[in-house]
Amino acid sequence: MSSVVIHGRTFKTKITSSEILKAIGEVADQINVDLKGKKPLFLAVLNGSFMFAADLMKKVNIECEISFVKLASYEGTSSTGTVKQLIGLNEDIKGRTVVIVEDIVDTGVTIEHVWEQLKALGVSEIKIATLLFKPAAYTKTVPIEYAAIVIPNDFIVGYGLDYKGLGRNLEDIYVLDYENDGK
Repeated sequence: MSSVVIHGRTFKTKITSSEILKAIGEVADQINVDLKGKKPLFLAVLNGSFMFAADLMKKVNIECEISFVKLASYEGTSSTGTVKQLIGLNEDIKGRTVVIVEDIVDTGVTIEHVWEQLKALGVSEIKIATLLFKPAAYTKTVPIEYAAIVIPNDFIVGYGLDYKGLGRNLEDIYVLDYENDGK
């Protein structure tokens, strides 16, 4: 599909599923080298990261575990600037290497929040793996080690990312099409 309409807003294709999978493979290759022998815990931030986490884990071939937390910081098309923890972490992670798996890092509010919580729990090493990174929007200092795709500060949907709850199931990533949006 070259465009989709979600909640009356028009989005056009930005990144195809084949481009996404290629970028995920490159990130997995680097993680396999960097974290070999460390038995990391991948901590996927729901809801948005579920597709990225699944495809990333298929390509990670080192000994590892995965768990999930659910956080929210978006309303509509913009960040609220606050993070609400909805589902917590149950594993004992003291002394572990943890890889935070995010769908997108823009302002960095969510990443910083999770980073601080993990440090307080005694994690020895934290890495960030994100499908999408918006450096123009990033306001924090937490290092982003594994950014599969760097994008401009556009609103996007698809491949796990939603617009008001819809669009997560799209296999490609779409950007808001201002020229044809009508809003």
